[in-house]
Amino acid sequence: MTDAGSAAGLTVVHDAAELVVGPDEGTGVVVLEDAAFAALDGEVVAVGPTDEVLADYPVEDAETAIDATGKTVLPGFVDPHTHALFAGDRSDEFVAKLQGATYEEILADGGGILHTVDAVREASDDELAANLTDHLDAMLAHGTTTVEVKTGYGLDTETELRMLSAIDAAGSDHPVDVIPTFMGAHAVPRGADAEEYTESVVSDQLPAVAAQGTAEFCDVFCERGVFTAEQSRRILEAGRDHGLTPKIHADEFAAIGGTDVAAAVGAASADHLLHTDDEGRDALVDAGVTPVLLPGTAFGLGADYADAGAFLDAGHEVALATDFNPNCFARSMSFVATLASVGMRMTPHEAIRGITSAAAGALDRDDGTGTLRAGAPADAVVLDIPTASHLSYRFDTNPVSTVLKSGVVARE
Repeated sequence: MTDAGSAAGLTVVHDAAELVVGPDEGTGVVVLEDAAFAALDGEVVAVGPTDEVLADYPVEDAETAIDATGKTVLPGFVDPHTHALFAGDRSDEFVAKLQGATYEEILADGGGILHTVDAVREASDDELAANLTDHLDAMLAHGTTTVEVKTGYGLDTETELRMLSAIDAAGSDHPVDVIPTFMGAHAVPRGADAEEYTESVVSDQLPAVAAQGTAEFCDVFCERGVFTAEQSRRILEAGRDHGLTPKIHADEFAAIGGTDVAAAVGAASADHLLHTDDEGRDALVDAGVTPVLLPGTAFGLGADYADAGAFLDAGHEVALATDFNPNCFARSMSFVATLASVGMRMTPHEAIRGITSAAAGALDRDDGTGTLRAGAPADAVVLDIPTASHLSYRFDTNPVSTVLKSGVVARE
């Protein structure tokens, strides 16, 4: 038995009405009632009924003790797909879409991603890092403890490296774990064609990104009018050769072979997937690629939602993410859970799994992130709701009461 009384850094969260431990053997989660967990030095050491946990880890011995009576405790939320580093504003495009303009038409007219590229290139390094810090603050306040942040608003070597430096700077000073992804292949810059720009990403940007050593993943927008399946595969294979794990935007507007690319290169995830068919789903599950569905994107575009049920029926873990960017201004994973339930008919427990353990899988996290099992990082969210199902059910206010990061109160 651990000598809890003599151990430093003891945190106890107790008397929760419900506590979500992690995934069950189906598509939902294991939920304990009248439950507690204890953490030592940032790691979960016990989880179970309150009386059992407190017998070994008494409240009076804890440096931090949180009474969660009447509340629900979940693992810290994991957001595996964002473009949270940007500058400028695109609310005018929101109005244009309401008047009938499509995303592709806006991009073709020089708006969309290219508009944000202009703003990012003009912003200072300090402005970029400060912008991201503001967004991380908002995400933390809504329960996110781990987030992936992509580049892709530079579209040249210098600015892409500046973006990675800003991601690193903001992340190093923030409680939220920030995971950097290089996405130089987010769009084709003005004055270039896709083929020559693909060569630039492979020959110029990727070697510089690898030398900098900040990025963990390499992503590409495999889409009609952007990068073909062949170009996407070249970029992701080159990134993999430089030590970057592949990820891919696929099948958002059309299925052009992105799921086959994801399977072939062993991508950690394939994201969007609004137009993925049965063959594409089978290719992903056979290759162990995690699908990341982004209901906020469909909501913001007024588009059809991805078929989450088909992915679940095919045997997939289904991860969920905000896709936070200037075109999808969503920083709340609890709202994503609501959209997953209302728009994609996922049960509340399936949605919770999607924003915790499944999302961690989409980021290749195998240390227990997204769970509150013994040995996992003590990242947790205490919510002012009586059951876990209320996370999807309530969408009028932020339900987060307290956020713990590595057992330390990061937000209350």
